[in-house]
Amino acid sequence: MKKTPGKNATSEPAAIAEIRPGQSVELLKELHILTRDGKLNQDSRRKLKQVYHLYQFIEKLLLEIPPKDSGISLADHGAGKSYLGFILYDLFFKSQPTGHIYGIETRTELVEKSRELAARLGFERMRFLNLSVAESAQSDDLPQRIDIVTALHACDTATDDAIAFGLQKQARFMVLVPCCQAEVARALSQHKALQLARTPLAELWRHPLHTREMGSQITNVLRCLYLEACGYQVTVTELVGWEHSMKNELIIARHTGHKKQTAALRLQAVLREFGLEELLQTRFKLATTSD
Repeated sequence: MKKTPGKNATSEPAAIAEIRPGQSVELLKELHILTRDGKLNQDSRRKLKQVYHLYQFIEKLLLEIPPKDSGISLADHGAGKSYLGFILYDLFFKSQPTGHIYGIETRTELVEKSRELAARLGFERMRFLNLSVAESAQSDDLPQRIDIVTALHACDTATDDAIAFGLQKQARFMVLVPCCQAEVARALSQHKALQLARTPLAELWRHPLHTREMGSQITNVLRCLYLEACGYQVTVTELVGWEHSMKNELIIARHTGHKKQTAALRLQAVLREFGLEELLQTRFKLATTSD
């Protein structure tokens, strides 16, 4: 005789306490948070906790944006499989009458898969563009202004391109989790002999492993100073367990319009100290600022 589950049965996904009401079960399966038979094992339970941890950071920013007819616009750079974009849409945008998420990704096959999944789920206000971060700044497929720019684990200079995009689009917020950062490390290596002769501080990056680590650290410090010089308030914290990665630094930039001259001067000073002045002509172009 077939048994009928009781009221407190937890075999169905909708009855799993960790899943928020109204969440798409199909999406959670596609993201491998739920197993194919709709179960939540120990590994997927930990993954779901990580997703909510990330979402909580961004939800607070979304709630700060004043309502407007067109709704909130969010551009997710280096979107990959659009893991972040789909979760944000499912938990926030789906319940809003307006607003769009734009996933920017260079790999055509991932863009196509994301488009197919969005169509299957009925996520009509998600758009996926097969563009680089730099190309997206000039694309007519994006609005002139974007409210939130995200770039999670965008490799090397793609994070800097996302910052440039955010500045051009007058973003209210930028949420950045930088990944591998080789540009500054390469520059440090090129000038290593000169710096070792000039200052004992160059011992901090004499060995190749230290060069890579110092390059990563310096890069993020420069990014924060640049954002402050361009009129953003910057918070740096940890993004716990997002991908079990050492690349766990979360930079949140909030537009204030107050350009800090002290940040611009310190940015220039740090670049000079490390022999990186050429980056003032490429990554960190500064206009005249005032405190």
